[in-house]
Order: sequence, then structure tokens, then C-alpha cells
Amino acid sequence: MINRVLSKPRKIRVSIGTATVLGVEFVKLECAPRTAYLQTYYNGRCMANCRFCAQARNSNAKIDRIARGLYLPYNTDLVVERLNKAMDNGIFKRICIQTIIYDGMLNDLFWLVGNLDGKISVSLPPQRREILEELKDEGVDKIVIPLDGVTEEIFDEIKGKKAGSPYRWEKHWSGLKKAVEVFGKGNVGTHLIVGLGETQEEFAIIIQKLHDLGIYSALFAYTPIPETNLNKEAPTLGFYRKIQLIHYLISEDISNYNRMEFEDGGIVEFGIEREFLEEIIDSGEPFTTKGCPDCNRPFATERVNLPYNFPRKPDKNELKKIMNELNE
Repeated sequence: MINRVLSKPRKIRVSIGTATVLGVEFVKLECAPRTAYLQTYYNGRCMANCRFCAQARNSNAKIDRIARGLYLPYNTDLVVERLNKAMDNGIFKRICIQTIIYDGMLNDLFWLVGNLDGKISVSLPPQRREILEELKDEGVDKIVIPLDGVTEEIFDEIKGKKAGSPYRWEKHWSGLKKAVEVFGKGNVGTHLIVGLGETQEEFAIIIQKLHDLGIYSALFAYTPIPETNLNKEAPTLGFYRKIQLIHYLISEDISNYNRMEFEDGGIVEFGIEREFLEEIIDSGEPFTTKGCPDCNRPFATERVNLPYNFPRKPDKNELKKIMNELNE
């Protein structure tokens, strides 16, 4: 255990949905978050340069967004007091702290972890073993190290050397494996972004690799943000739905990559009987938000008319649309 002298951060960023539940903002919520979403505060840009990110070093976008999610800064004391009461009353089931790179990030992170109650997930870049062990000792039970890109080439283009960013594919993988050694299988996760030029087969390969290592993955739809350094269109719902179904079948050990069939990178067989597949689709479960326990991320990458991940079980009309999207 490292003896740290910590200073309290003046502010913390809070998602607009979380802030509304805490009573410091007032917006209409289509669905309330089950997890409280926070981000360490820095009055400037991240030292990294992920091309899709509003907070990247060379981005010209406003720094108050993570994908579509609006994260505004609030007084730390106010947020901690209200959030701890909300956790004690069961209003939230978990706290998720996301980080950006800046001098003092670890100070702010450890202060927050030490002063917040309840189950805590932390999303951060690869760290030394001592840092991971200290976070575990402080009560963090889930660690997320985002890959974002599903191939080394895409990773390098969007957040690695070609993006002018410090991240490297191999270091992220070694960081994930190290985190599994410290936290154990099932307690380490990663983020994967759909719509960066990958194929469905490439997604299946990496989902299977992560699953075999005991690492869970969360799917995000690429979200175009004005003034960032990446100019792509969001993925189609049909493309996304098939990846969600691949993800669910592999993650739940219902099928696996070796049983699936692909043509030109697109999936044509999911590796299970058609009748069973239809039952799984009708359950709606593959299309709900995936990530840490109790994560539903309402409208993090979604719009009301473009629901990639559902924060609750899809209704009958939504399931009909999903079936049509899968047949596109």
C-alpha cells in the first residue's frame, strides 16, 4: 500500500442524467441511470489524442462531452454528499469513474475512490501493478481499460501512434491481462466502438479473445462529434444489431466464433439453431446495454430515434423493429 497525501479536487464532472437524479440539474429523463457516471475534472484537454474524443489534446470540440453524454463540472463536496446519500438509499447501484490523462489524475481518482460509498468501477488507461493493487485495496471492484478499436490497425489510427496519442495496442493488451491478474476474471472490462471500419468477423474475433481471457466488453456506437479529428458516419442499426447478437452469444457461452460463419466479413450463421436464435432475439436481452453490473448508460451514444443500446428491455414494437434491422 502506497502512502498517499491526497488533495481534494475542487470539481468533478457528472453526467447530466446522474446530475438530474442527484437534484443538481433538471432535465427530462426517458430512463434514469442505475449507475452514477462521473469523470475526473481537469480545466483543459486530455494529454491523449483519441481522434473520436471531444476532450482530445488536438480537438476543437467542447470538452463537456463523452460521446453524446453531457458531463458538466460541479462542486466536489456537493456531489459526494448527495451521491453517498443516494447510494445509501439504493437509488444508484454502482458508481463509474472515468478518467482523462492530466497531471494529478491519480490524486483526484484516489481521493474520489476513498470518499465515495458503494461499488465502484474505474475506467482508465493501462497502469502499473502497484496502482491496480492500490485501487483494489481502496475498494474498487471493477477495472475498465478501453481498447475502443477492435484491430491493431484501427486502434493505431484512432488512438495510437498515427493519432499522435501515447497509447499502443500491445500495452493495452498487457494492461488488460495484468488487471485480470490483480482483480480476477470477470472483474476487468473494456470498451469496443462499432463503426470505425471494422467487419463483423473482426468484432467476433476480439469478443471471443476477450471472453476467453475473462474480460467482459461493452459495445458503443461511434458517435460523430463536431470539431473532433474523426469524420465518419455512425454505424447502421442493422450492422450494430448483428454485432450485439454476436456479443451476447459469445459472452453467454451460447455460441462461439468457431461455430459462426462469415462471408466477406459479414456474419451469415450464428452457430445455433434458428428457432433458438429467434427465442434469444425475442427476449430482447442482446440489445440492452452491456458493461459493468447495473450499467445502463441511457442515451450515451443513442438518440431517441436511433436506439443502439436499450437502457431497459425493448418493448414489442421495438423488438419488431430490431427483427427488421437484423434482416437488413
